[in-house]
Amino acid sequence: MNITNSPDASVTKRNLLILHFTVFIWGFTGILGALISINAIQLVWYRVLIATSTLLLYFLFSKTSLRVSRRQLIQFILTGSIVAIHWILFFHAIKVSTVSVTLVCLSSFTLFTAILEPLIKKKKILIPDVVIGLVIILGIYLIFKFESQYTWGIILGLSSALASSLFSIINSTLVQKSEPKIIGFYEMAGAFFWISLYRLFDHSLLSETFTLAVNDWIWLMILGTICTALAYVAGVSVMRTLSAFRVALITNLEPVYGVLMAFIFFGTKEQMSLGFYLGATLIIGSVFGYPIYKKRRNLN
Repeated sequence: MNITNSPDASVTKRNLLILHFTVFIWGFTGILGALISINAIQLVWYRVLIATSTLLLYFLFSKTSLRVSRRQLIQFILTGSIVAIHWILFFHAIKVSTVSVTLVCLSSFTLFTAILEPLIKKKKILIPDVVIGLVIILGIYLIFKFESQYTWGIILGLSSALASSLFSIINSTLVQKSEPKIIGFYEMAGAFFWISLYRLFDHSLLSETFTLAVNDWIWLMILGTICTALAYVAGVSVMRTLSAFRVALITNLEPVYGVLMAFIFFGTKEQMSLGFYLGATLIIGSVFGYPIYKKRRNLN
């Protein structure tokens, strides 16, 4: 029997296409961040409001129970604060630099995870993790050296990657006891809660009129529904049939897709120095190649 025509192979192929499309959509969020004219905090507030509402409708129509324990709810809501910080830093980095700079800096997620996960989970630090971290640091150094006009954007991008690494490590523990899509819903609701609280203190929420430009509303709806709610549900669903290795490998294409789209949308504005591309190649090449190395060496 030809295995490529078997039902399992067909499902795997379909899910691979869904995952590639999902990662492509994630890469597109950077483009939307540059196109939307409002500031990063207001942008993320609208994003999580739309995404949470969309997911709530999805759960209601699919009759999915949202019941969790009080302890779990507190954990999810608190983790949502880190999600909010990650997104705010990400979009603010785009506002003060470029999409390309921000996405490449976000790739340092691997470096921060290699450092933080052993510390948080009290695991042994692997030598290959240290080596890959040093290569990524070299790439970051080159970007700092040759794109010094974007120093603030680089710092924000790296900080965003740090926050992303932190809540991903936390989620890797939470997911052992809860459904990923339930976690995602409450974390986005938590992000909305914490940003709303902050906006109450700085009085910006009290003056929120919802009178945005038409283009901003269009991009925000795409960001909140397709790029956040839909992409999240799709990304979670394929993980049931695809290995963690495949998911990690394809997810690493996000900055590649994002940088290519940035060139298409913004042209010369996204053109960088040779040093930037050398640093970006080191970072993306390391992030993309390391899962292959770990798979071949059977490293955990």
